[in-house]
Amino acid sequence: MSRLKYLVIHCTATPEGREVTASDIRHWHCDPVSKGGRGWKQVGYTDLIHLDGNVERLVDNNEDANVDPWEVTNGAAGYNSVSRHIVYVGGVDANDRKKTRDTRTEAQKEALRKYVLDFHRRFPTVRIVGHRELNPSKACPSFNVGSWLKSIGIIQ
Repeated sequence: MSRLKYLVIHCTATPEGREVTASDIRHWHCDPVSKGGRGWKQVGYTDLIHLDGNVERLVDNNEDANVDPWEVTNGAAGYNSVSRHIVYVGGVDANDRKKTRDTRTEAQKEALRKYVLDFHRRFPTVRIVGHRELNPSKACPSFNVGSWLKSIGIIQ
């Protein structure tokens, strides 16, 4: 068990407007490489924010300030044992998958705002970051998390 240090925000890196299911994510992350997956033991995210703003739990956790072994997800190499990960559906242009951009719907923005504000209220010392802040070779989550946090009243 480790102390929770990060909430990491991700995007699914899927085209704007295309919904993603929990089953899709489980396939991408947990299926064997021979079947198109990554062969991981666990998905990369605790929660998924759908296009309509609904938040779906992918991996149970006990909602405390620790990361128990059964709660570890595979969202950011080297940080998983001290992080919780949330992902929104989208993050790339509908016509050009190589062009990253903030594709969050208004419903996703509101759901993420509520999620992060509640999380920060419960765990004020946990640092909230975008995936690219932990791995600069990534564009994920396709928006500037630090600026967004300030816009919703969170100063870290």
